[in-house]
Amino acid sequence: MALAGNPNVGKSTVFNSLTGLHQHTGNWPGKTVTNAQGKYRYKNESFLLVDIPGTYSLMANSAEEEIARDFICFGHPDAVVVVADATCLERNLNLVLQTMEITSKVVLCVNLMDEAKKKKIRIDLDLLSSRLGIPVVGTNARSGGGLDRLMEAVASLSDGSLPEKHLHVTYGDEMEQAVSMLEGALEDALQGFANSRWVALKLLEGDESLLCSLQDSLGFDLREKEALKPKIFEARRFLEEAGISHEAFRDRVVRAIVRTCESLVREAVTFERRNYAERERKIDQILTSRLTGIPIMVALLFIVFWITITGANVPSSLLAAGLFSLEEPLSRLFLFVSAPEWIRGIFVDGMFRTLAWVVSVMLPPMAIFFPLFTLLEDVGYLPRIAFNLDNFFRKACAHGKQALTMCMGFGCNAAGVIGCRIIDSPRERLIATITNSFVPCNGRFPTLIAIITMFFAGAAGGIWRSVLSTLMLTGVIVLGVAATVWISKLLSKTILKGIPSSFHLELPPYRRPQIGRVIVRSILDRTLFVLGRAVAVAAPAGLVIWILANIQVGNMSLLAWCAGFLDPFARLLGLDGFILMAFILGFPANEIVVPILIMSYLATGTLTELESLSDLHALLLSHGWTWLTAACTMLFSLMHWPCGTTCLTIRKETGSLIWTLLSLAVPTGAGIVLCLVVASAARLFGLV
Repeated sequence: MALAGNPNVGKSTVFNSLTGLHQHTGNWPGKTVTNAQGKYRYKNESFLLVDIPGTYSLMANSAEEEIARDFICFGHPDAVVVVADATCLERNLNLVLQTMEITSKVVLCVNLMDEAKKKKIRIDLDLLSSRLGIPVVGTNARSGGGLDRLMEAVASLSDGSLPEKHLHVTYGDEMEQAVSMLEGALEDALQGFANSRWVALKLLEGDESLLCSLQDSLGFDLREKEALKPKIFEARRFLEEAGISHEAFRDRVVRAIVRTCESLVREAVTFERRNYAERERKIDQILTSRLTGIPIMVALLFIVFWITITGANVPSSLLAAGLFSLEEPLSRLFLFVSAPEWIRGIFVDGMFRTLAWVVSVMLPPMAIFFPLFTLLEDVGYLPRIAFNLDNFFRKACAHGKQALTMCMGFGCNAAGVIGCRIIDSPRERLIATITNSFVPCNGRFPTLIAIITMFFAGAAGGIWRSVLSTLMLTGVIVLGVAATVWISKLLSKTILKGIPSSFHLELPPYRRPQIGRVIVRSILDRTLFVLGRAVAVAAPAGLVIWILANIQVGNMSLLAWCAGFLDPFARLLGLDGFILMAFILGFPANEIVVPILIMSYLATGTLTELESLSDLHALLLSHGWTWLTAACTMLFSLMHWPCGTTCLTIRKETGSLIWTLLSLAVPTGAGIVLCLVVASAARLFGLV
């Protein structure tokens, strides 16, 4: 069974409630849109549920809409369940009516009946079912209410018990006559592969996307069939004589569907309280106001980061202690098998220690940040962020949805790059991909927080130190957001010229979050996915780091030679050679930049952690660090090449090495220029 529906109607909740853990995700063939499949047993019968992308319409304008339409039309599901929001049923019925034109095996799942009850919206499900001619079931998917009745309706359809007749939208005498001219010939040509009436509508409308998909599925072009050619010509000439062009034809189809939706709602839905959405409107007047929207957004960002920073310290320390305690048993194992010391060094001091460091530093913040981020998404606040930032991105000739992908980048830039799939325009998707690393991921937080605490917030004591650190971190992030918008505009005026596409944004109703599901979904779908990619990249990095730190040329290690070579250029940027080398070797994972720097300064040959920030502060000061070094290191941490995990993701998403290299070059170039300007200005005015 196919599970369809508009975004934000609870489709995924229905899917998750039915399938539980019996599900997996993947990519649609030839597409970068993710699908989810899951199994469910009902009355000793197995059902395979396919969660197709959320879409408002089957008149395809995006990859998601194409996927949804093609699966319903050519995937031949035994049943299509269209999930609708009970609080805004009229808009959702548009998709229901379009689906019913393709197949008669449709069940309407009116979800969020509890929300409708709170808003005094009463829906006569029996009357709606009678008018549509299909099963209609009310559900509260969050609590599992009505799902058994839903599966009973699906089972009846899959057994072949189809409704005797269902509602057909009529489009006016001229259009109906033109459709009837084609139906007979189409039935012979299609041989039951697709609904002949619906295909006739699409032929007359001239829907190239659908006709291409139909040609791929059939293996031939319907328009070239000898029996159809004259009938298509005759039907189009009839429409032209009636004054109905391709554009007018599509408009009439849309108007007829909208009028039918309005008629159905007038009959079946009663609004006992006219201003049922008044509370949401009042909240939105504050959260999306030009005066208060941005400050509230920044304040929420501050709270999320403060919770992430303070909450990750203890679990990170415990995880590090546990992982690093395994080093001694592993070393004894290598001694037991009489392995050479350099083999033990590579695997234990190099690869394992790097892996342990990445996991212990990366996992706790992600395990806190991603649930908080998903919580805001579940409540319905993330679309408000996109709304608040849409004007800035539109002025940059970019897409408003870039705000959402940018927010995902705070947890992990790789996740943000994957999120760019939601942007339909290839040009704007590339802009969002290239600029995503301008917002710092949680891998860069440890470096930024440590430097802020040691050099700028150290004078404050107690809780005020963490508050001041978080305020400064928020300021750095705001700078990253500003850089994202500015670089997006630069790209849209140069190598990615174009006009921004329109941004149709739905502000979903506010809902009580499902905290348990939020935690599970964010841990499984985001945290562990990103951590897995990071681990795959970090292991080889540990090998390289150990080799550079332990192979001596003369009286210096290869690492020291490389740092010496980079030092003159790094000094221009307000850094030193060891700092720049730490960023280069930290390419696989930003979490290891500070440990590499400590190892380099102490010449220990292995990644090293100091007992406290005061010890690290003393070490940095002894190697010539000033406030300018700290500031430039923070700026370069904010703007430099994305990590190895993100680069792999960019390569996979764009399918292009050139765009991947450009995604490295753009933030790195911006960071070099910014550090050069800041360092030069500080020296010019005698501030250091």
